[in-house]
Parts: sequence; C-alpha cells; structure tokens
Amino acid sequence: MAKFLSTTGTNYHLEELIKGASDRLILISPFLKLNDRMKELLADKNRLKIDVRIVYGKSELQPQEIEWLRGLTYIRTSFCKNLHAKCYMNEEMCIITSLNLYEFSQVNNNEMGILIQRSEDGQLYKDAYEEAQRIIRISDEVRISLERVSSSTTPDTPAAEPDKAGRTDMAHMADRPDNRAAEAEPATAATGEKLSSSKIAAKLGLKTAQFLDRATENGFLALDGDRHVLTAKGEKAGAEFVAKSRFGPYFLWPQDFHPV
Repeated sequence: MAKFLSTTGTNYHLEELIKGASDRLILISPFLKLNDRMKELLADKNRLKIDVRIVYGKSELQPQEIEWLRGLTYIRTSFCKNLHAKCYMNEEMCIITSLNLYEFSQVNNNEMGILIQRSEDGQLYKDAYEEAQRIIRISDEVRISLERVSSSTTPDTPAAEPDKAGRTDMAHMADRPDNRAAEAEPATAATGEKLSSSKIAAKLGLKTAQFLDRATENGFLALDGDRHVLTAKGEKAGAEFVAKSRFGPYFLWPQDFHPV
C-alpha cells in the first residue's frame, strides 16, 4: 500500500531510493540543482555503471557542476518542455512528490509525497513507470553542456528502448513467457564478445525497434505473436537467446553483426 511522506520522509526515502538502485534510476524534476550529498550518491551510481536518467525543465547548475556531470558516463540528461511532474524511481520503489531535485527545496520547503513499493502495489508502480517512460520519450536528450544530441550519437551510453507497445523491460518483465524474447533487453547485457540488441543497434546508429525489425525482415528473427524469436539463420549468424535473467529474456549478437 502506498505510504504518505512528509518533507523529512520524502528526503529520506529519496536518498534510500537512489542508494538502492541496482539496475536503473529515473529522476524527473522540473528544477535541477544538486547538493553535495546528491552528487555523491549519483557519482557512486556512475561508478557502479547504473543507468541513470535525469529529466528536467529548468537548470540552475553552475559551470563546475556541469563539468562534473559531463564526466559521468552513465548519467544521461533530457530536457522536457512544460515539465511539472516530480517523480523518482528505481526498479523497486517510486516516489511521486512536490519535491524538486533542487537544493533549496530540499532544505527550505514544506513538501509532501507518496512512496510506492513495486512489491506491494505492482499495478500502481507500473502505471507510474510507463508515464515516466512517456516523459522520457517526449523529452530531448542533451549533453549536460545543453548541446542537443540524438541517441544514435552516444552508442557507449546505456539505453532503454520501448517495445512496440510502448513498454520497456522493467515495466512488464513479469508477464513475459520464457521461450520468447522481449522487444527490449538490458542495455548493459554483454557476454564475451557479444552485445545485446540495444547495444548493437546503437553501434549501427539505429533504435532497438528498428534493429529488431531489420533482423526480422532478413530472417534472423521471426515474430511469434508480438514477440521475436530466434531463427535457424540467426543462430547460424552467431546470435543467442538468453531465456533466464533478472531482466527477462533477450538476444545477444556478435559485435560485427549487421541485419542485412
């Protein structure tokens, strides 16, 4: 059941949410100005190679803070016009609140929030996650220097692409059958010399969905309902299907693979 949070509770659980992120962290806040504690927590997530997405509408970062964020490989920032939502999520918790990711708000304002636990309110968490993903999709990914970029120009950065239903792995991995691969798999997945679909797609300058469509058109994959399955041609090309993982099923591809 969702839990009410006061100002103190919101700040406390936000820190716990960031510290507890083991795969992915989403921070959506109109105002962005980070205090020292927040920078310390985010730097630690970067060292652990956690995929961090920050969506903001206004920024009051100082030049030294911009330089600091530019050095964090696994933290991506997006600008969303008319953003007013404040939502913070990892793979197990979500906070929807009035609190901005803004130093002044965290110290001076009276705030309220609601804490959602995925294990207790799965549907509520899923609804919030899907809305967070929608906000990410409509936002413009930017370098922290505010130079606008496209995802195809940052192939070394983790990415989470929505599937054809507009959902990503974390939002619906519980309802995936084990013998079929999902449209999106963990961006960090790599075994030996092989890369996940999102990684190989980024390397080729494609979205994950585009890559999967091309692989299907050329016979490396086939559609089984709304899921992709590996064909004999795909296996011969060196592709692998990983049926069991914490992320759900996904594909791995040779680094030199091209879906033509």
